[in-house]
Amino acid sequence: MTASPSLLSGLLNRPRYSPMVRTSLGFIGVALVALYFADISITTHDPWAEINRMVVGVFTPDFLAIDAIGSALVKTVAFALIGVALGAVAGFLLAQVFHFTLVRLVCSFVRAIHELFWALIFLQMLGLTPMTGILAIALPYAGICAKVYAETLEEAQMPALKTVPLGAGLVSTFFYVRLPDVWIHIVTYTSYRFECGLRSSAVLGFVGLPTLGFYLETAFSEGNYSEVSALLITFYLLIASLKYWLRPRLIGIYLLIAPFLLGGGMDIKLTNVTRFLTQDIVPAPLRGGDLMAASSWFEFSSWASHLIHDQALPGIVATLLLTQIALVGTAFLSLAFFPLISEKFIGKKGRVVGHLFLVILRSTPEFILAYIFLQLWGPSMLPAIIALSLHNGAIIGHLMGRFSNAVLLRADHPSGINLYGYEIVPRIYGQFLAFLFYRWEVIMRETAILGILGIATLGFYVDSALAEIRLDRALFLICITALLNVGIDSLSRHIRRRLRLNRTVQSY
Repeated sequence: MTASPSLLSGLLNRPRYSPMVRTSLGFIGVALVALYFADISITTHDPWAEINRMVVGVFTPDFLAIDAIGSALVKTVAFALIGVALGAVAGFLLAQVFHFTLVRLVCSFVRAIHELFWALIFLQMLGLTPMTGILAIALPYAGICAKVYAETLEEAQMPALKTVPLGAGLVSTFFYVRLPDVWIHIVTYTSYRFECGLRSSAVLGFVGLPTLGFYLETAFSEGNYSEVSALLITFYLLIASLKYWLRPRLIGIYLLIAPFLLGGGMDIKLTNVTRFLTQDIVPAPLRGGDLMAASSWFEFSSWASHLIHDQALPGIVATLLLTQIALVGTAFLSLAFFPLISEKFIGKKGRVVGHLFLVILRSTPEFILAYIFLQLWGPSMLPAIIALSLHNGAIIGHLMGRFSNAVLLRADHPSGINLYGYEIVPRIYGQFLAFLFYRWEVIMRETAILGILGIATLGFYVDSALAEIRLDRALFLICITALLNVGIDSLSRHIRRRLRLNRTVQSY
């Protein structure tokens, strides 16, 4: 997805790539139209002064100013460990019955709601307790893991099945033949999902839980960028050192210790849970009314129509505009980033620098990136576009760089831009689109939640409803967000099937 003549020529010279090129150009056209209608204004009076203060903070991290930095990191890891473990176990069980339509639909709906939305929902029921953070991670991750594990089991090549004796039971066949064949893929993906869980756990601090995000928001609001720098550096080191401390033989011990590291909180009151389920989330026109009366449903219809017209539709339009721009921005940055770590373009020392650059970008949650850019440019779509494009571009660029290393070149291969445009990109373009369209659903989820920061996506109206303690409106809008995401996921699957792209990406 680039305008480079050499790249387009390289792709168009391969007949099977022409549908991919047409699709790519179509998405670029949609993004350009969306950009025309998007709000990308800069509303801060002196962004350069703020940039200067941030740059100074980056180079003068103050590790001593934050007394609770160790506690914040420990709680961030503890929430992620428990949440991802519960999500992975539930996802594995659901994967066994994922072929049932109802299970697929429930999983699709559950994973379509961002962790922050789940946290805001559980906050109303359970209060500021550890259970709120655990469930906010575990529920969507269960839906995600169920999908990935089911597709992994379905698509794995299992020649060993031919050697299974007749009459072997389903349970024996599963545990002795099917599961061992895909176990390494499941472990690899679960490890990646834990890295995602650390980012999710950190972001949960923005709703008040005692993870890294809580201290980041405090430091940002006070303009203490040296503290911000120290917090982010420690988080990057935590991510970078995963392979050293996240050892399989230690995970059981970690899980036993983690519940005792979450800290306390207010008590969970059953009356709050009951009131939330039976009153707070029930639409106002139906609350306490006669459900058999036509007048109640007429009032509900009027209530829903008003909410859709005044909030849902503007939020949907803004969410779609931002998603499509960020998707194409992600594509361009992915194509620009992957040579930084590819053996085909850069030497070993250069790749080390490239890896460090991409690790920083993909390890920083997009919510935190958007929050940083928001301080610079104000609450328009511009901070969100840049944040989403950088974060997701770094993730796909990293995967493409690894994928490009496996490309075999002929002895007389070109070099420089011709190697990039005629040889490498045309050979990995299908995999690139597979990565991109898989990420489309994630970008939509992230776009919606960025409304909490003041950007007028669906999350903005959800946050406004919660601030006004109108939980029925908030849940109605969250459901619309989930349905919109399910629609994008279905469209993505249709496009991948039409272009014959890989259905699953094991390391993704």
